[in-house]
Amino acid sequence: MVDDFISTASLPIANSKPTCDPPLQSVEDVYRRCRDLGMRLSRQRRMVLDLLWAEKTHLSARDIFEKLNNLGRNIGHTSVYQNLEALQSAGVIEFLDRASGRLYGYRSDPHSHLTCLDSGAIHDIDVLLPEDLLHRIEVHTGYVIESYTLHLCGRQTGT
Repeated sequence: MVDDFISTASLPIANSKPTCDPPLQSVEDVYRRCRDLGMRLSRQRRMVLDLLWAEKTHLSARDIFEKLNNLGRNIGHTSVYQNLEALQSAGVIEFLDRASGRLYGYRSDPHSHLTCLDSGAIHDIDVLLPEDLLHRIEVHTGYVIESYTLHLCGRQTGT
């Protein structure tokens, strides 16, 4: 039953109405989106995007800086921050504000997150809520739901 509503794949957008842009499926799609938005694709910006898409996890600016420099890429801390902020402001990447600081992720489409309470790992998931539940929420609140994200917290089972 749960599998009817949840997927960890990043295929169709499960939690937004069809009027949203299609999800970006590759770093090449991201490059195209940046160009369409009139953004310059500098060497540093491509390095940040390439790392986010290679890691496919949520990283702090410091993590990104360290990983890139450990890979032999010469990029400054300020350049990492500036590129992350520009990409996030343009809606090309996501950010999550956490008590420990801001984390950046490669996905920009509406999706939900599952945080492991033991490790702190954050997993991207697509959750499709039943239409009748969305309708009940709309009736109850007086709002038309256009998209949604959920933040779920839990612990792995022993299986």
